[in-house]
This record gives sequence, structure tokens and C-alpha cells, in this order.
Amino acid sequence: MKRLISFFTKVCESYLPDAFVFCLLLTLIVFISAIFLTPHSPVSLIEFWGKDFWGLNAFAMQMVFVLITGHMLATTPLVKKGLALICNQIKSEKEALIFLSVFSTFCCWLNWGLGPIVSSILAIELAKKIGKVNFGLFIATAYSGFLVWHGGLSGTIPLKIAGKDEILTRIYPDLSIPLSSTLFSNYNLLILVLLFIFLPVTVLMMRTDEKTVLTFSETPLEVEVKTHTLRDELSNSRWPNVIFFIFFVIVILKLPTFDFSSINFIFLSLSMLLHGTPAKFLKALQSSIGSASGIIIQFPFYAGIMGLMQYSGLVNLMSSFFVEISTKETLPFLTFLSAGLVNFFIPSGGGQWVVQGPVMLKASQSLGVDPGKISMAIAWGDAWTNMIQPFWTLPLLGLAKIQLKDIMGYCLVITIVSGIIITSVFFFI
Repeated sequence: MKRLISFFTKVCESYLPDAFVFCLLLTLIVFISAIFLTPHSPVSLIEFWGKDFWGLNAFAMQMVFVLITGHMLATTPLVKKGLALICNQIKSEKEALIFLSVFSTFCCWLNWGLGPIVSSILAIELAKKIGKVNFGLFIATAYSGFLVWHGGLSGTIPLKIAGKDEILTRIYPDLSIPLSSTLFSNYNLLILVLLFIFLPVTVLMMRTDEKTVLTFSETPLEVEVKTHTLRDELSNSRWPNVIFFIFFVIVILKLPTFDFSSINFIFLSLSMLLHGTPAKFLKALQSSIGSASGIIIQFPFYAGIMGLMQYSGLVNLMSSFFVEISTKETLPFLTFLSAGLVNFFIPSGGGQWVVQGPVMLKASQSLGVDPGKISMAIAWGDAWTNMIQPFWTLPLLGLAKIQLKDIMGYCLVITIVSGIIITSVFFFI
């Protein structure tokens, strides 16, 4: 395993571009493929790319907020004490990696938006406490739990098809698939149990002797009151933060569902309350906002890729190829593989369901395969290649202030191990 990790790490360090350059290269790959595989002209393809370029703006803003407010919350005195209490119970790198792996997997199973951010914050604090660690492995471990999100309680596809989903009812009129047939099915629970067991084992096997002493500089959050003007009195008063905390609590209690907006409300309200005053809150904001730059610039480019894939028909060509070589026995397995491939170009689970779901559901109908199982195969395929798709690593890389190449070697191994586990379940059960 050490030789394998060393090989992957050297390859990533030598050849893997920065996350933004990777995004640009991915755009060109899709564009060139569409020129040769679809009847559209280059100018039309560029129009497709530009049509959805700003399509992820609202989602990007949500991600920016969850990253910034999560970082701000982590710098509050109360949360720092809580993290320190957890970290003090862990005495070694081995214990830290096991705990971090299980913690990340459980949090991502509970909620896909909350898990990666909270786990990465904990990874940073554990690394600070232990001192000399392989920090890339710590962050990769914090990210590894994201594997289970689509098979967890906040999975987009299983929650959609449990109601009146337009994609499902287009193929199966008046059909809804209960969670007992998806999230709480035998095969889904088996995948979760196996990943809970084998992810910590895999992480431990990837430990290497290459460690660095980490130094983290933090900007002091204390703000001195130099004058007693009304402006300074308001900036350093607790009342504005308390009042708006109450506002946020009322809003949170009235929200119909728990989603990214809910997480942002919770993080923002707690950050305001625990930082105490507007001046301290703004000071924490200034020290946190720089980590969001990758999301701000890269999400529009990924939205362009998604538009190019959808409007050119490339995603239908990819899915149809797997359908043509499928049988009743192999369709779930090949659906999983095709979803993993499509996820490289459409990293949004909901977006992937819209463009790939109809093709695979038609195949399940014609071959007589359980549509719930096919839907979950798409869900798990989407989650699987997230480990090597930089889209979802951007918040973690921003928090940890490291580059994609620092974690990708470990993520490749996690992808291989998890792929063997998930494909085995879909093929044999």
C-alpha cells in the first residue's frame, strides 16, 4: 500500500494540474468530444456552454456561505473549546484517522452539506493537536465520508422518487418508490456497513512516513474599543447579534425542509451569537472569506460543462452505450459505472438525475429491472467518483489551504477500494 500511495502521490504531484486548470481541461475535453460525436457545430456547442454558464450562481452562493460561515463558527471560542475537548481524547495519528473516518462517514450520511465542512474543520484541529502528520491524508479522510451521501438521509435521488418525481412518473406513471426500497433496502444498508468498516481500514493502510510539522497562523479576533462614539458602542455591543440570532431561530423553525439554506441559517446565526459583537463577527468574516475564491470562479465553468453535456446530447450517448450492452442481470452494475462516468462532467446529483435518469429508467422498464435499484445505482455512481472529481473538494481545499494534488493520491485509492465494494453489491445482490 505504501508503494501504491507513493506512486499515486508522485503522479499527482507531477502531472495533476490545479483544480481550476483541471476544470478548463475538462471543458475542452467535452467540447472536442461533442464536435466529433454530435451533429452540432462548434459555434452551437459554445452557445450551449454559455447558455448555462451562470446556472449555478445560486448554488455557488450557498456553497460560499456554508464555507465562510462554517469557518467563522469554527473560530468562535465555544466551538474551539469543544473541538479541543474532542482532540484531547485522541492521542495518536492512528486514533485520529479512525475517528475522523467514522465521524466523516456518519456526518455525511446524516447530511451531505454539513458532513464535509464539519469533518474538514475537525481534521484541521486534529492535525494541529498532533503536530506532525500527513496533512493531505487527514483532509482526504475528512472528505472520504462524502462517498455515502447519496445513500444517506439527504440523498437527492431517493428523496425525489419517494414523492411524485417528474422524471420517474414520466416512465412509470403514478409510481413512487418508498425509502424502504432505496435508502433502507438490504443492498443499500449492506453498502453502508461495508464502507463504515473498510474506509477506516483503507485510511490506516495509507499512512506513510512522509509527515510535516504544521503551522497555522490565525488572525486575532479581539477588537479593542479606542473611542466611546455611538458607532463604536454599536459595533462592540452584543445586542445586535442577539436580536438577529432570534430572527434566524424563528426563520429556521419555519423552514419546510432541511437543506443547504437551513445549514447556512444555522451556521450564520450561531456565528453571530458566539462571536458576540458585530465587530468580532466582521473580523472573523475577513479572515474566512479568502478560502471561498475557488468556488466563486470555478462553479460557473462547471455549470457550462453541464450545459454542454446536456444540450449537445453527449450524456444521452454515454448512457445509451451502457444500456445497449446491458442485460437484466448486469444493468444495475453498468448503470453504476455509467453514472460514475457522467458525474465527472455533471457533478450535481440533482442535475445528473435530470439528464441520465430517463435513459436508465427506460432501460429498467424494458428489461424488467427494479426501478428503485436502478435509481440507487445512479445515486451511488454519482457519489463514487466525487472522490476524484475536484468540484466538491473546493470547500475543503479552501479551508485547509492546500492544493488538489495533495489529496488526490489518497482519493484515488479510496475510489478503487469503494468501487470494488459497491460494484460487488450491485452485481451479486
